[in-house]
Amino acid sequence: MIKADSKSLKGVKFIDLFCGIGGFHLALDSFGAKCVFSSDIDERARNVYERNYGIAPSGDITRIGVDEIPKHEILCAGFPCQPFSISGKQSGFKDPRGKLFFQIIRIAHSKQPKVILLENVKNLENHNSGKTINKMKRELRRIGYEPYLQVLNASDFSIPQARKRLYIVAIRNDLNYKEFIFPKGNQEIISLERVLCSGDEYKEEIENSIVKRDAIFNEIIEEQTNGLLRIGKVGLGRQGERIYSIKGHAITLSSQGGGLAGKTGMYLIDNNVRKLLPRECARIMGFPDDYEMNENMHTNYCLFGNSIVVDVVQRVVEELVKYIKEGKKNGKEH
Repeated sequence: MIKADSKSLKGVKFIDLFCGIGGFHLALDSFGAKCVFSSDIDERARNVYERNYGIAPSGDITRIGVDEIPKHEILCAGFPCQPFSISGKQSGFKDPRGKLFFQIIRIAHSKQPKVILLENVKNLENHNSGKTINKMKRELRRIGYEPYLQVLNASDFSIPQARKRLYIVAIRNDLNYKEFIFPKGNQEIISLERVLCSGDEYKEEIENSIVKRDAIFNEIIEEQTNGLLRIGKVGLGRQGERIYSIKGHAITLSSQGGGLAGKTGMYLIDNNVRKLLPRECARIMGFPDDYEMNENMHTNYCLFGNSIVVDVVQRVVEELVKYIKEGKKNGKEH
């Protein structure tokens, strides 16, 4: 996590839809904003969320009336990505999960928050030849918001994970703010080796994560970079069988990837080929080391693979804070 101004959004209320394990919550809380409602259908995620934030999220959002949701200034939602992902069937709005976007519209139309902040897979931008995202933009405009979109890569924001995601910032029209500008990345090189676990505390987990199969290496790389460095394979080298250098970045964490190491990728670490540990996954999603996880390793892989990168959201919110403050200075506060 980046160090944020903990008072810049003091008194601002937000809701956390499809909240998962609370990436949006961590990001907005670091600026002093207060969560007044959260919801997720996954009981495992709700339990972890409550353990860390002291808030018990509600369940299925389709069964929650708008009168049950408090007033708020910011609506956050990492709505389901599977219907739009290249790794899925790409059924879009034909998939019941794809239709959950319209729950966001339902709530935002009723509650009229100042800002809607959304995250989804990169492929959403081009899904169904652009028809899906254009429908979403039309819906946001219909209820009084102007949407701004950009794909941001965690690798560009001091996080050692190649994770490209589409971020959508929609601002209520009557606020009359100027065009929203997304944050730019930085040139600092942060390799995966800087977040790895070691020592007796993780000895058993490390042993359990070692891949017990012969590996074939193409090369060993010593120079650090903010990108993927594939150095070998096991088996046929299919997805989940590829080995990467810790001098580069991790692959995109996934909740559903297959193969020997489909959810985290495999890496050459201390002369062993192994998967990433849940704590290492937490670190490359921007979660602090005092974040409490589920007791089950497999469950944690799924939960972090479904989450959002806290640092990237912080940078987006950082720009949004400056943007709102400038609007206030220009006499545009509402």
